[in-house]
Amino acid sequence: MTSENVIVGFNGSDDAAVVRLNDGKLIVQTVDFFTPIVNDPYQFGQIAAANSLSDIYAMGAIPKFALNIVGFPIKDLPKEVLIEILRGGTDKAKEAGIPIVGGHSIDDIEPKYGLVVTGEIAENKLVKNNGAQTGDALVLTKPLGTGIISTAIKRDLVSDEIVKNAVKCMATLNEKASKLMHSFDVHAATDVTGFGLLGHLSEMCKASNVSAEINFDQIIFLEGVTGLINDDIFPGGSKRNLDFVSKFVSFSNTYTHAQKIMVADAQTSGGLLVALPQSQVDEYVKKCSELTDLPAKQIGSFTPLSENIISVL
Repeated sequence: MTSENVIVGFNGSDDAAVVRLNDGKLIVQTVDFFTPIVNDPYQFGQIAAANSLSDIYAMGAIPKFALNIVGFPIKDLPKEVLIEILRGGTDKAKEAGIPIVGGHSIDDIEPKYGLVVTGEIAENKLVKNNGAQTGDALVLTKPLGTGIISTAIKRDLVSDEIVKNAVKCMATLNEKASKLMHSFDVHAATDVTGFGLLGHLSEMCKASNVSAEINFDQIIFLEGVTGLINDDIFPGGSKRNLDFVSKFVSFSNTYTHAQKIMVADAQTSGGLLVALPQSQVDEYVKKCSELTDLPAKQIGSFTPLSENIISVL
């Protein structure tokens, strides 16, 4: 069923659904949840909530309220674990300035947590993934490597400092990077999550009828990622991502298989990919890095549509 009031639905690969209300306002809605990727339940709750909020921010919208989605083995794990997960989510929602007004839970064999998030935006401020233009700069607002580090955490192979840095990155809201977009001539945006940098960038390119060139040396990775990938530590999802994008991504001959997996790594609560004019990129990157305390960086640019949707140089 289609409706003239559905602005964004199943037809594209955008980050959230967008529906126009009778008064002309746009409602933006998304849902996301997953199993624990860190050992600390409070941190897991924070990361899951930040990840759920990210799709709202990717479209330049403002979240208004949320609902919890919970799966929990109530007979196998202490209730205190669930309390900490929910506390982490609630605290992150408070940071975003929204209430969690309800939700739903089930008895499950493995913990799962996330949010349904509802936001709003004026139609002339909506940022979709289909407006990137040839010549635009491509900015990534967070470092990569959370999938690789999360796998290492499960195997108890990383230091507390590496875990701390990764948790900070994942738990950081994309709110400030999102609000900053409205001060610039941003043409398109999306966030980087499970399909990895290459997967989500390919969706942006296809929707915009352009290609992209990425400079591997400009990508910032979290501390510890290079050593872990060289030890063959990475999630299965990252390998599947690479297998999928290899059909339309070209890599320079200088890159190893490990480096290719690094740029295909399945992310949790990753940063925003932002397309904006080259003349504005330095100022956006500078201000974004200052506001978020995470290194934003131009990692490439958009080019005319070609056989290879993405080229990693």
